[in-house]
Amino acid sequence: MAETAARPSAAAPVGPAAPAPTRREQILREAARLFAERGFHGVGVDEIGAAVGISGPGLYRHFAGKDAMLAELLVGISGRLLTSGRERRAAAEAADAGPAAVLDSLIDGHIDFALDDRALIILHDRELGQLRDVDRKQVRSLQRQYVELWVEVVRALHPGVAEDDARAAVHAVFGLLNSTPHLGRAGGLPGRDATAALLRRLAHGALSALTGPVRL
Repeated sequence: MAETAARPSAAAPVGPAAPAPTRREQILREAARLFAERGFHGVGVDEIGAAVGISGPGLYRHFAGKDAMLAELLVGISGRLLTSGRERRAAAEAADAGPAAVLDSLIDGHIDFALDDRALIILHDRELGQLRDVDRKQVRSLQRQYVELWVEVVRALHPGVAEDDARAAVHAVFGLLNSTPHLGRAGGLPGRDATAALLRRLAHGALSALTGPVRL
């Protein structure tokens, strides 16, 4: 009886396990958490090393220092958002979906980021100025491309909307979605699905207002 109960059900196959994070990924994840909690200058290399179970000097086999970690975190997430946005648009267009479906996918992708990478939002808001000029310019360039991708989709859905208005609305939606670090502790939110649904409604409502009646 016990042996039978222990066998996995044939009706519920187990999918492939997600690959374990690399040591480099572990270091970046803990660095992001610590930087967000205590500030870039409030965290030492030894503390980051201790969080992943290696000595502080051992980190230098992976990164030149804290500056390099911060740069990879902020440049990396800006690049991932842009790549994900392009992939989502391409997938929707390949499925012959209209601009509304493309926008839905972009919003869902950004909500995933806003809920799952809250530490990186804090880092961007608070520590972007710590980057070298070349890294900060790269972040800004990637972000501009990401914004323009959204602007193109919004104007395809609402062709009568001026480009500047569409761009302002996209920035406003990003501000709304990126407010997740200010919504309370992660455990204090109403639940991931409920929060995602709320953010989705708010984002769609904000963009729909582009063509709605003007209230003074």
